[in-house]
Amino acid sequence: MSSHHLNTEPVLERLFFNNRVFFLAFFLLATVVLGWQATQYRIDASFEKMIPLKHSFIQNWMERRDELGSGGNSLRISVEAKEGDIFDSGYMESLRRLTDDVFYLPGVDRAALKSLWTANVRWLEVTEDGFEGGPVIPQTYDGSRQSLDELRVNILRSGQVGSLVANNFRSSIIEFPLLEFNPETGEKLDYKALSQKLEELRTKYSVQGVDLHIIGFAKILGDLFEGVDAIKIFFLLAIAITLVLLFAYSRCLKSTLVAVFCSLVAVVWQLGLLTAMGFGIDLYSILVPFLVFAIGVSHGVQIINNIGIESAHDATPLDAARRTFRTLYIPGMLALVSDAIGFLTLLVIEINVIRDLAIAASIGVAVIILTNLVLLPVLMSYIGVSKRASDRLKVTEKKDAITWRVMSYFAHPVVAPLSIVLAVAGFGASYYFSQNLKIGDLDPGAPELRADSRYNLDNKFITENYSTSADTFITMVETDTEQCSSYAFMDALDRYMWHMKNVDGVQDAVSMVTVAKQVIKGLNEGNPKWQALSRNQYVLNNAISNQTAQQLYNKDCSLAPVLIFLEDHKAETLQRVVQATEAFAAENNRDGLTFLMATGNAGVEAATNEVIGYAQNQMLVFVYGVVSILCLITFRSVRALICIIIPLALTSLLCQALMAQLGIGIKVATLPVIALGVGIGVDYGIYIYTRLEGFLRQGMPLQQAYYMTLRTTGKAVIFTGFTLAIGVGTWIFSPIKFQADMGMLLTFMFVWNMIGAIWLMPALARFVLRPELLATKAREEAVLKSQTSAG
Repeated sequence: MSSHHLNTEPVLERLFFNNRVFFLAFFLLATVVLGWQATQYRIDASFEKMIPLKHSFIQNWMERRDELGSGGNSLRISVEAKEGDIFDSGYMESLRRLTDDVFYLPGVDRAALKSLWTANVRWLEVTEDGFEGGPVIPQTYDGSRQSLDELRVNILRSGQVGSLVANNFRSSIIEFPLLEFNPETGEKLDYKALSQKLEELRTKYSVQGVDLHIIGFAKILGDLFEGVDAIKIFFLLAIAITLVLLFAYSRCLKSTLVAVFCSLVAVVWQLGLLTAMGFGIDLYSILVPFLVFAIGVSHGVQIINNIGIESAHDATPLDAARRTFRTLYIPGMLALVSDAIGFLTLLVIEINVIRDLAIAASIGVAVIILTNLVLLPVLMSYIGVSKRASDRLKVTEKKDAITWRVMSYFAHPVVAPLSIVLAVAGFGASYYFSQNLKIGDLDPGAPELRADSRYNLDNKFITENYSTSADTFITMVETDTEQCSSYAFMDALDRYMWHMKNVDGVQDAVSMVTVAKQVIKGLNEGNPKWQALSRNQYVLNNAISNQTAQQLYNKDCSLAPVLIFLEDHKAETLQRVVQATEAFAAENNRDGLTFLMATGNAGVEAATNEVIGYAQNQMLVFVYGVVSILCLITFRSVRALICIIIPLALTSLLCQALMAQLGIGIKVATLPVIALGVGIGVDYGIYIYTRLEGFLRQGMPLQQAYYMTLRTTGKAVIFTGFTLAIGVGTWIFSPIKFQADMGMLLTFMFVWNMIGAIWLMPALARFVLRPELLATKAREEAVLKSQTSAG
């Protein structure tokens, strides 16, 4: 350890160990209070937390929210007849009652609810006497065959086939936007309760001859809520695995239980502090408590390992704990502060769900400084290591460990250059393969859930049976008041729609122009040649005066949305749509005509992708910058910084290459993984480097110093890396896809960060640290010191 640390250590050591009873009483009281607070924590979910509220797309929508509705937060329920088609009295009765039930669900924007049974779904027809129209459900409907035949005709005349009615007439849709806040109570929408009510409706109507297929953001959240219990099970499994492996490693039940206990105290403190600060746990940061536990175990293993070594040298429990604290407090503090500040760099991403994750992770890491670097050694100063474990370590220390001796060749003058060449090849290969890494979702449906999940099967059903998908990109087109019926404005809409229909991935585009053309055609005996915009203003005014067209522009005729239906919401599709819209807007925007992006679920996701695409590199620069600055402050050496940072950078790049090859895009669920992996991985490098530097300063050659490092700190790092990887690896079997993805990526990063610290750091040290000069300098200092003492 660097000599400049020594002045600060005795002060803290005396503070904590001379007042052990006081601090234990403090920890007990704090744990009781925060434990009670932790029982009050709530699962929090919100549509607005998931989207970048400061992005221009979202700002455009928020400013016009009252006129455009809820944007991308809507639900669609496809009601499928188990037998026959929708032209059945039993089916129609079930659809009517379900429409009524949906109408009274909490959070439903009732004015915008659409179903065959609502008055806003209408048909329009040109006859010899002029236009005729009305609700799709005949006013004389009584369930008879005659009224059902009339219903069939009305549906065909309404243009709803393929959108509200399935192409095969075996199902129809109930569509409704959701309000984020209840206008009556002002309370936030409870997505979990809403999802449960939807499942109750699914069960209720299943016995009445219809199957419900439900899609939308709220249902995704609801299904994720159902997976929360699985997350709890995986957390308990991780604790059990850690207990077993840590006992197998230490062969001391007391120290195993104390180390796990202190890590669990950190989790309790984290949840308690978050609750006391008014934060909830959302569906992404709910995984953070496990990461806090993992980080706590990582540091706990180092402390237990060092106390065991000191005990093997016949130190008393108190002396062993004090020496361990003295040795590990600075590197442990550096690692944890790096973790905490590194997680805080996620705050640069202007998406609240990621910011909440950053705060939750940072608070969790901050409390580990107390629970694992202070509470754990203080408890061990009373409890101590078992005699059996101490005797085992004594025997082990006397043996020349073949494994560590072989691994020490990573620092050999012949092997080290080969490692550097291999690392350079790894950088090159991972950079090449990471070029295919995409921003956003790469799969249809909800990538957060498994492909065979109920939600994704429902989404597949709707995609296969309807012409228009659930992925809608809405462009807002503004003009002056009462000018939306002008030829110039409507012609611009018409040209934009044609422009977008020719973009790969676009199914269709609909606006007030669509209805206006139909009306103009009808005014001209239904001749298709007249299905075009007229330059006569009176004709245009009349064409958009019907109720169907009025749903596609605002009250003062200054805003008209263009609904663009996409084949999917993959990153490439959204990028093409955004680029095509930007190009058209650049050529056509002028005074009195402005094309603004974007709302609809696809518009919101496009905005999210842009924020993540910009923030990913910024976040990496910040997290590595913070870690670098803290390492420089602590070790005061650029050489030390290179030894610690290069293995981390290789792991980050390898992780990006892995994501590209596995088809995992960078999105809200996966973006924090890289920062979390760097934050946890830096612990390995700091502990290894600190111990290695200490042995080098004693005058040892590099390979011998590294051998001693492996026998002490190295074995604990290897054990920790594999233990955490096994614990997180269980997530791969989670029913929640984003947890499985995070588990796979974190497992990879835990293992590779450990490999980087064990394999690559000594090779870098061979070339960067110039260990021979360091050892020579250390010997000269020792000789000078002895001469001074003799004098």
